[in-house]
Amino acid sequence: MLRLEVRPQPSARWAYASPLLALAITVVVGVMLFVLLGKDPVRGLQVFFWEPVRNVYAISELLVKATPLLIIALGLAVCFRSNVWNIGAEGQFVMGAVFAAGVALSADKGTGPWIVVAILLAGVLGGMFWAGITALLRDRFNANEILVSLMLVYVAIQVLNYLVYGPWKDPMGFNFPQSKTFESAAQMPRLMQGSRVNIGLLLAMAGVVAVWIFLFRTYAGYAQQVGGLAPAAARYAGFSSRKALWVALLTSGGAAGLAGALEVAGPVGQLTPHIPVGYGFAAIIVAFVGRLHPVGIVFSALLMSMFYIGGELAQSRMGLPKSLTGVFQGLLLFALLACDTLIAYRLVWKK
Repeated sequence: MLRLEVRPQPSARWAYASPLLALAITVVVGVMLFVLLGKDPVRGLQVFFWEPVRNVYAISELLVKATPLLIIALGLAVCFRSNVWNIGAEGQFVMGAVFAAGVALSADKGTGPWIVVAILLAGVLGGMFWAGITALLRDRFNANEILVSLMLVYVAIQVLNYLVYGPWKDPMGFNFPQSKTFESAAQMPRLMQGSRVNIGLLLAMAGVVAVWIFLFRTYAGYAQQVGGLAPAAARYAGFSSRKALWVALLTSGGAAGLAGALEVAGPVGQLTPHIPVGYGFAAIIVAFVGRLHPVGIVFSALLMSMFYIGGELAQSRMGLPKSLTGVFQGLLLFALLACDTLIAYRLVWKK
């Protein structure tokens, strides 16, 4: 019979092979789902894994989807490595979009390009403010950051709905719950003509480098990670656990808020109740599939954006429900959790 046996030490090889095996398992189970739904499995795999990269325009749309996932996941990587469990990045994403929209709506036809910087800073501050509530409650009252950050997601969505149904509703918008379209000066500059890819992609790549340097090449990043791995050792070394908590939550909140600002002033171009699309929750999977490493997160963000685009195409071209995107995301997460067992254990055959 097959049994799990503890390894003498964790396997470095399986630490990198586990996400690949999880992806393979996800594909196999996905094929079975297509068959059970009466759909062509080859066509289903083509929609999910080939259509999003089949030409230049498709790749540009893939990058548009991957950008907010990458930015949010980078902030969450800092948080999770610090053993701080911020599950409410979706709410911080929404509040970043709200703060950014407030600045964007103040622009008029004579506003200069400087407004773009103000919009991005407002988004960062909005996300940090919302994450700061979680940090304050954890720091002062020892509240559980998982529950607090998660519940604040729904508060942020209610704030968004109040604004788009109330004071920020476009009076010329035929009674639709949305703000007016932002002026051209208040929208993110695009990198290529005929594509929706904007400067957010450059900021995301800069964030990859910045997070890598912070985590692996600075004393502050080392102290941040020691506090997460061994709190007692961190206290003995003189590292502040309170500082680590605030740095982790404000960093992840600011990253999520920046992603919200880029989304509302980029592809969307106005504030609508459809801003929360689940990027904050999907970025949790992105961070763990990428092994909480900035470079790995780049590839996992591209993979997750393929699931988003594939789900939309499967709905329009194959008549499948859009919720199939969430099914693939959940399959990938559970497969990864199962495959990670092989890092600390190995399968052995015993009679």
